[in-house]
Amino acid sequence: MLRRNRRLRTNENIRSLVRETILSPNDFIVPLFVVEGNGIKEEIPSMPNYFRLSLDNLEKEIKELQKLNLKSVLLFVKVSDNLKDNAGNEALNPNGLMQRAIKTVKNIAPEMIVMTDVALDPYSIYGHDGIIENGLIDNDKTNSFLAEMSLSHAEAGADFVAPSDMMDGRILKIRTVLEQNNFTNTGILAYSAKYASAHYGPFRDALDSAPVDLQNIPKDKKTYQMDYHNRIEAIRETQMDIEEGADIVMVKPGISYLDIVQEIKNISSVPVAVYQVSGEYAMIKAASERGWLNHDAIMLEQTTAIKRAGADLIASYFAKDICILLNH
Repeated sequence: MLRRNRRLRTNENIRSLVRETILSPNDFIVPLFVVEGNGIKEEIPSMPNYFRLSLDNLEKEIKELQKLNLKSVLLFVKVSDNLKDNAGNEALNPNGLMQRAIKTVKNIAPEMIVMTDVALDPYSIYGHDGIIENGLIDNDKTNSFLAEMSLSHAEAGADFVAPSDMMDGRILKIRTVLEQNNFTNTGILAYSAKYASAHYGPFRDALDSAPVDLQNIPKDKKTYQMDYHNRIEAIRETQMDIEEGADIVMVKPGISYLDIVQEIKNISSVPVAVYQVSGEYAMIKAASERGWLNHDAIMLEQTTAIKRAGADLIASYFAKDICILLNH
């Protein structure tokens, strides 16, 4: 034989030389959960070794991430029940938890790229991503509010706002309000192909943001998040977000949607992010705790697969663990 493909697999040094997909700290966005209080580092029961952090511990975490050369965080806040309503008014509080979290990160690490979750569900008494009118999500009222929320985050110092709601037309509304207020350099990371997935359960535990079961109020998010049976729809949603001004587009979840990632990468004129979500994290943790999988091996394999499919950026709860491994 003239061609023996195994020559390039003879040993690890050769395999490393010809490796096509390589992970680095530059690939990752680190999701962080923030809570009120002081000295709080609460482990999330359904997400072992992942924590809700008060602002003082958020500072410590940012310093650790810097040592690992991680450059970007995505902030989420757990809002007290007494601050929740249907309109999400607390989200606009200039001294709200999200706004203080942004300033905390920027004060301790001005060069850290701060991305912020823009959605109503942490602030909603109903656990939905939109304002509810007559038992339905009001798309356009929600968009106006999301734009004001984005402006509040930008004023606090956010580098990117990340609308995760899947309302129609919200990217254009947000971009317009940011431009009108001279936040021309504030980017938008759009959750463009966010599916109504069963993989989100642990995340909703982390923020206490699951939809409530009330009469005339939908318990799921299927009227705005995408149907997981659909592929072409993801392309349409993403193209619309790019046309409306998105700087980065996102596919969510990750490992079950690699076909979508590749489709989006093929048509996108902007970077593509993927969210390796809480359910994916929890499954690896649970299986490895039982000895059914090698934790580090499957963590690296799945995350590499996401990048190989076309992800330019990966939001992952494994980011810190992966970078610790890469440094050894």
